[in-house]
Amino acid sequence: MNMNLARLPSSVVLVLALGRFSAACHGTPGPATPASADATVEKGRAEAPPSLSLQAVVEAADRDAGDLALDRGRHPAELLAFFGVAPGMKVAEIGAGGGYTTELLARVVGVDGVVYGENSKLILSFAGKAWTERLQKPIMKKVVRVDRELDEPLPPEATGLDLVINAYTYHDTVWMKVDRDKMNAAIFAALKHGGIYGIADHSARPGSGLADVQTLHRIDEDTLKQEIARAGFRVQAEGDFLRNPSDARDWNDSPRAAAERRGTSDRFVIRFVKP
Repeated sequence: MNMNLARLPSSVVLVLALGRFSAACHGTPGPATPASADATVEKGRAEAPPSLSLQAVVEAADRDAGDLALDRGRHPAELLAFFGVAPGMKVAEIGAGGGYTTELLARVVGVDGVVYGENSKLILSFAGKAWTERLQKPIMKKVVRVDRELDEPLPPEATGLDLVINAYTYHDTVWMKVDRDKMNAAIFAALKHGGIYGIADHSARPGSGLADVQTLHRIDEDTLKQEIARAGFRVQAEGDFLRNPSDARDWNDSPRAAAERRGTSDRFVIRFVKP
C-alpha cells in the first residue's frame, strides 16, 4: 500500500514509523500484542536505526543541556522505540527521579496521551527539587505527578495502561526494602492485556543475585526476571543496545560514584508483557 506521508498528521507518521521499526527489527507485531505461552523471546540489537520521528523528539531544541549530556550513554530514541512508545498512549514511569525519561515520554505521547510520573518519599528527598522544577515546563502538562510509595506505586485511576517503565531504579527497590512482589502485582493490575512493563537496569555478574545491589548498584538479570515473572508477566523481547561486554561489573555505577564512567556500564533492557 502506497501512502503520501506528507499529507498525514505527524502523530500518524510517528505511529507508522514505530510499526515499521518494530517489524524491521523483530519481524513480529509491536509490543501491544500479547506473547503466546510458547513464544520465543526476541533478542539482539535492532538492525534498523530508531525512527526519525523519535530521534527528532530526542533532538528537540528546548531540551535541557543536562539531559542532552545523558543521552550519549542512554540511547533514548532506541529505548523509546524498543518499548513502543507512541502518541496517545497511557503510560507511567516508576521511580521517575528528576524526570529525564518522564519528559521524553510526555513529548512522545503528546496532548492525547497521559504520563503518570511516580516518586516515593525517599526518592523525592534527593530528586524532589529537580522533579518539581521540571514539572513547570509546558511540555510536562500531560504528566500527572504521583507521590506514592513503591509498594503501591500507582493511583486507583491509573488503569488500562499501555506501558509502565522502570528505568535504572529497579535495583534501588531492593535496598529501599520495597515489597517488590506487591509492586510488580500492582503494575500488572494497572496494565491492559498486552500492556508492556519495560525495564532497563545495570547488570551484575551472573549468579550474584541481589548481593551487589547496594554496593555496586547492580542487579543480576535472571533474578530480576524471576521476580517479575511471579506477578504473571512474560518476557517478550530483550534489547542489547545498552550492552557493554568489556564491563567487568565490579565497580559502582551509581550516578555519584561512576563519574566519567557514567553511561558505560553493561545494562540490560527487557520488555515484559501482560498476557
